Amino acid sequence: GLTEPEAGSDAGATKTRADIRDGNWVVNGAKQFITNSGTDISAGVTVTAVTAKANGGRPEISAIMVPNGTPGFHVLESYRKLGWHSSDTHPLSFEDCAVPEENLLGERGGGYRQFLHTLLGGRIAIAALSVGLAQACLDASLAYAKERKSFGVPISKHQAVQFKLADMAMETEIARTMVYRAAATYMSTDGVTTDEARMLAAMCKL
Repeated sequence: GLTEPEAGSDAGATKTRADIRDGNWVVNGAKQFITNSGTDISAGVTVTAVTAKANGGRPEISAIMVPNGTPGFHVLESYRKLGWHSSDTHPLSFEDCAVPEENLLGERGGGYRQFLHTLLGGRIAIAALSVGLAQACLDASLAYAKERKSFGVPISKHQAVQFKLADMAMETEIARTMVYRAAATYMSTDGVTTDEARMLAAMCKL
């Protein structure tokens, strides 16, 4: 979990903290829009947290694994969404949530860098979900335009409606093509993040 009520990719705004106490990381804070955090397929969540102040006063961000069932770790009610109903997404809260010191993932202070690497694939995946939602909207719009009538004919016969539906179809197909290209580029790099892959993932996010 990276995103917070007041922070996302802006690491300097991260409010969740993790402090060492008696050999444990004690996590306090909140996260939001965390996918699969409330499903049986996940054993826990990985969270970014401020573990110290680094050079120049910037926060030291580390990644810590919090298993399901840890006291103080709460998965809150899932979000009500227009689409993406199969994407299980929740806000999380941490209140004096203690996990063993070895639950630190990677090196201390490397959490933000680790999450940025995973965000590349995540941006493409979210874009793919968005294309699916856009296609569902287009399908529903086409079906309604054939059913709804005005002046004795289905509104799909009116040129103004046809123009709108054509624009929707074109924009959906452009987005789909962009996602396919970004995914193909990302998968062809064998885990090595390239400038082209970053650029295409950023375009998909837009």
